[in-house]
Amino acid sequence: MAQLLTIEDLRLQAKRRVPRMFYDYADSGAWTESTYRANEADFANIKLRQRVAVDMTNRTLASTMIGEQVSMPVALAPTGIAGMQHADGEILAARAAARAGVPFTLSTMSVCSIEDVAENTDKPFWFQLYVMRDRVFIERLIDRAKAAGCSALMLTLDLQILGQRHKDIRNGLSAPPKPTIANLINLALKPRWCMGMLGTKRRSFGNIVGHATGVGDMTSLSAWTAEQFDPTLSWDDVKWIKDRWGGKLILKGILDAEDAELAAQSGADALIVSNHGGRQLDGAVSSIAALPGIVEQVGGRMEVWMDGGVRSGQDVLKAVALGARGVLIGRPFLYGLGALGEDGVKLALDIIRKEMDITMALCGKRDIQDVDASILVKGKA
Repeated sequence: MAQLLTIEDLRLQAKRRVPRMFYDYADSGAWTESTYRANEADFANIKLRQRVAVDMTNRTLASTMIGEQVSMPVALAPTGIAGMQHADGEILAARAAARAGVPFTLSTMSVCSIEDVAENTDKPFWFQLYVMRDRVFIERLIDRAKAAGCSALMLTLDLQILGQRHKDIRNGLSAPPKPTIANLINLALKPRWCMGMLGTKRRSFGNIVGHATGVGDMTSLSAWTAEQFDPTLSWDDVKWIKDRWGGKLILKGILDAEDAELAAQSGADALIVSNHGGRQLDGAVSSIAALPGIVEQVGGRMEVWMDGGVRSGQDVLKAVALGARGVLIGRPFLYGLGALGEDGVKLALDIIRKEMDITMALCGKRDIQDVDASILVKGKA
């Protein structure tokens, strides 16, 4: 095996090992994928200031996110069906995050359930919530996250309806895969993945099947999911969820200054500048382009984080320089997971940490707390 030195190396390895429908699910955007591409491209347009003859010893990336100590200002983003990138994927990713000293966020649409992850890990994790029409189910889901000891709730606001992702439709995405001829041929070419899946009982949506009324198997789940995302979600619901949860609340999916103002007034602890990885509104601005305006709008009333397009430690550093208190990574850790399981996720985090540390030093900074827009070339942010 060639040395895996970059997130791109992990992506290529994952593409070889993960069945096409699940790799494409992770590595795709809505419609023309223009926003998906812009998320990465706009990072590349931001240039760094190199500084020399400064003391680069005793560097630290340590920080906090909503009061929690983190080894670097990075968390694993909530990603649907991570357990189909690799058997027991969410459990493995949570373990890798704990080893790296960063938070892990479990998606509502995970394969491993809240209870699965809690029982197989030692460190509290965050739980991401989608709001469904079945509010009794949502109440139970929040209560289950509390019972599992989750230390924060992340409410996603930008998926009231599902953006169309052409690759998922063409692939007939399902968990487990539909036994079509094309899928069976593709699975036959992924023996390592298949052996892993044969060795686990977790092959469905663990937070939903057996918990939502009338959902006992994959067939009933498909019908339930299609009608459950709630287009009526409003800021009143945010208050209701905040009161029901009672703990730290993070709002994900803010891309506009007006929405950022409403988020700041909601009493939540943090917001995430995000366009859902380019998977919802194609043609929206990139997350990194939206970040500075939202930081200015919020004005320190809550923590501002971002996700979308991060593929390196340099990207993380650029986001911090533009005002992000934290950065979430989704695809980079999924590539690691698909490539090498738990060790791959840890490797992805190690790659980002090393790139971030070296870049910070070459920009003349020793402490992540001191990183600001002064490390960027003016006019390039």
